[in-house]
Amino acid sequence: MVSKAVVKYVHALQQKKYRLRHGAFLVEGGKSVRELLSSGLLTERVFLTAEFAAKIGQELPAGVPVEIISEAELTQLGTLSTNNTALAVARIPAEPALPTSAAGLLLALDEVRDPGNLGTLIRLADWYGLTGIVCSETCADPWNPKTVAATMGSFTRVRIWQRELPQWLGTFPAATPIYGADLAGDNVHRLALAPEGVLVMGSESHGLRPEVHARLTRRLHIPGRGGAESLNVAVSAGILLDNFFRQL
Repeated sequence: MVSKAVVKYVHALQQKKYRLRHGAFLVEGGKSVRELLSSGLLTERVFLTAEFAAKIGQELPAGVPVEIISEAELTQLGTLSTNNTALAVARIPAEPALPTSAAGLLLALDEVRDPGNLGTLIRLADWYGLTGIVCSETCADPWNPKTVAATMGSFTRVRIWQRELPQWLGTFPAATPIYGADLAGDNVHRLALAPEGVLVMGSESHGLRPEVHARLTRRLHIPGRGGAESLNVAVSAGILLDNFFRQL
C-alpha cells in the first residue's frame, strides 16, 4: 500500500505550482513509462501493477524505488480514468540552451492553452525531427499530465523552451524566415519551403497575437474547399510541417 505522504506528493504533482516547486512531473500509462525508463530523463519512483511488472521487470533501472500496487490503487493515484499498467514520477529536465540562430526548423507556439493540443504538437515535432518547440509563457504546461500523455512518449525526445515570443522572435537576424498561418497568406501548396527558420502557430480560437503576427516574414494559407471555419492548431501544424518536408 502506498503511504499517505507519497499519495499526497503524487496528487500534488497534478498541479503546476507543485510541479514547479518540486521539479517533478507525472508520467502515466505503460507506453509512456517505458519511454521514460529508456530515456535519459531521471526517474524518481515507479508504481506498477503486478502483471505489468512481470512484463517489463528487466527494463526497470537499478536504484529507482518501485512499488507494486493494485489497478484500483494505481488509477486513484493518477489522472487517468483507468490505468492497469504504470505511473512514474520523473524529474523535470533542465532547460537546454536555446539556439541563437534558427538552424533547422523551430516550432513556436503562441497561447496554445489546451494540454492535448500541446502534446500532439510535441509528437509532431518528434515525427518531423524539429530542432525543438518554443512556447509562449501563456501556453499550457509541457509537464501537465494530459500534455505528457498526449505526446505518446515524445516528451522524452523533444526540447522545449518557454519565452516571451515577440521579444524572442525579435532577436533573429532580418534574413531569418519566420512563418505563420494567415487566411490572407500564400497558398502553402504552391510553395517550395525549406525546413529552416521558425514556424509560429497560434490557438484555433484567437490565432496569433498582433505583436507576434507583426514578427512574421511570410504568411502561409492552407486552402480549403468546405465550410469549416477553422482547423485545429495541431491539424494545421501537421499540414504546414508536411509542406516543409515534402521536398526532402
